[in-house]
Amino acid sequence: MFSSYSILVLCFGGLARAATVTYDFNITWVTANPDGLLNRPVIGINGQWPLPYITATIGDRVVVNVLNQLGNETTSLHFHGIYQNGSTEMDGVTGVSQCPIQPGGSFTYNFTIDQPGTYWYHSHETAQYPDGLRGPLIVNDPNSPYKGQYDEEMVLTVSDWYHDQVPKLMKSFISVTNPTGAEPVPKSALMNDTYNLTTPVEPGKTYMFRIINVGAFAGQYFWFEGHTMRIVEVDGIYTEAAEADLIYITAAQRYSVLVTMRNDTSTNYAFVGSMDQSLFDTVPASLNPNGTGWLVYDDTAPLPTPAILDTFNDFDDLTLVPTDGEELLGPVDYSFNLDLKMDTLGDGANYAFFNDITYVRPKVPTLYTALSAGDLANNATIYGINTNPHVLQHNDVIEIVVNNNDTGKHPFHLHGHALQAAARSDEDAGQYVGNETLGAVPMRRDTFMVRPMGNIVLRFRADNPDKSPFPLPYHTFPSTLSYSLVTLSANTTSPRIWFFHCHIEWHVASGLIATMIEAPSLLQSTLSIPPDHYDVCKAQNLPFAGNAAGNDVNFLDLTGAPEPPGPLPAGFTPRGIVALVFSCLSAFLGIAVISWYGAGEIGKQEPGKGTKEAVVAAGVEDETKDVGLGVTES
Repeated sequence: MFSSYSILVLCFGGLARAATVTYDFNITWVTANPDGLLNRPVIGINGQWPLPYITATIGDRVVVNVLNQLGNETTSLHFHGIYQNGSTEMDGVTGVSQCPIQPGGSFTYNFTIDQPGTYWYHSHETAQYPDGLRGPLIVNDPNSPYKGQYDEEMVLTVSDWYHDQVPKLMKSFISVTNPTGAEPVPKSALMNDTYNLTTPVEPGKTYMFRIINVGAFAGQYFWFEGHTMRIVEVDGIYTEAAEADLIYITAAQRYSVLVTMRNDTSTNYAFVGSMDQSLFDTVPASLNPNGTGWLVYDDTAPLPTPAILDTFNDFDDLTLVPTDGEELLGPVDYSFNLDLKMDTLGDGANYAFFNDITYVRPKVPTLYTALSAGDLANNATIYGINTNPHVLQHNDVIEIVVNNNDTGKHPFHLHGHALQAAARSDEDAGQYVGNETLGAVPMRRDTFMVRPMGNIVLRFRADNPDKSPFPLPYHTFPSTLSYSLVTLSANTTSPRIWFFHCHIEWHVASGLIATMIEAPSLLQSTLSIPPDHYDVCKAQNLPFAGNAAGNDVNFLDLTGAPEPPGPLPAGFTPRGIVALVFSCLSAFLGIAVISWYGAGEIGKQEPGKGTKEAVVAAGVEDETKDVGLGVTES
């Protein structure tokens, strides 16, 4: 076992060779028009949008100082795909690892990156990032297995885009007027947060394109016309090179592909990201689902219109082979099903469920509950049934079977880990029955898509934070030497709280989430929460100790814990709710028309016989102005 002194020397020796990259992010509203169709408010950083890239080299320490200057919204930052070894408090999920950052509040994210690859950052607060708070995060690797096989790198984001802001979209999405749960349909598809993107290239050169879907909803089919892609990395996992003409990128997934340019400059070539319209309940006639860019060999030559594809024969990512050859994990220590469904609750709105539970944010962030619960940290009850908690023991092999009892595709993401896909069914295969053939060296990534009415079997080892050589509870230079010795000599394995959720942002908002509480039996190995993290809770009078109900006296008393609406009364169906709502609207409209007609008749009477003057003279409040305005607006 290392002494405190030897650990200190080893850790600081490593830090001396690595760099610290610091970003100061003032999060503000700005105006932008990325699709050329509408100027609208978007969330920018330091007064600019699109947002800056975060770039680092493997081993670097990243410090992001956040100041929330939105004025009217709370916020946070999550670093998607970064495992946060030893720094779960920096994961950025409100209600899980932190309180939301209030307007005017500040917060520092401080962590070491020990993994290379293509990632991104985004808000993890109340479906906020579709309003623009998302950007690339690139971790360079001096020892990449593909070093020397390409000439340049390019980052290419694809996304869907909405004209209405998220609060308005959310109000209409989770609503009695939308009992079927139809998700908002985007207005446009973007590339690098713009349209008609041009990318200068040189003949014969090979480029590595880091492609990131930063959208809220739509998966995208992606291809380069006249060129072949060689996939070499997905979600931070190096793969054996595999050729593909077309790939499917769900929301939150990433691909790095090598593309070699042709040896002449006679023609420019389009590349296309086409939104998966099968996800949309309705497709507006005005929708252009394609975002188009061009590989520009000659800037004086025309930009050709891309060809129309009748079918999309996309590449199966489960056929990829990780270069590290990691075999299927087993034997399984803990396996559980997450059965997915969409259903309507008593408020008439549609919600998403795992095992009949729709997620509701607890009063106390789940991490803070674990840190304050003592010996009860192993008891899933304290985290609240509506966080869908699963307690995982340290180093166990975990198997999650997702049965998709829904007619839509769902991209599932786990924080803190990469997932092995042991098996994935075809569409309409039904629930997993356990007799499928499992891959010997399964594909691994942090976001996998499950097909409609199908299933997927996912495995991982509950080993975070032990994957990095020297995980520290608090990745920063200690303020005093005595603090350094105490921290470094402590058992650095402490509980980790990770989200598992669908990465369609509308489904996150409607509750398609489970919580993984990893290694809570090791709670007594301290995790230091920086003071500014607690300060944002204090500033909003939010509790930061206790169970899901905020009870820090009796952790088993969940009285007052946040709950979803009650169940739908027996006999009601979404179709019935729609009929009821529109019947009521028709009734109100009829009453309004009668009132308007009646008001017109009253206006014809002589003074003293029911006119406005007579009503006022009788001492009754005049409401005819409001009635008139209501009829005019309707």
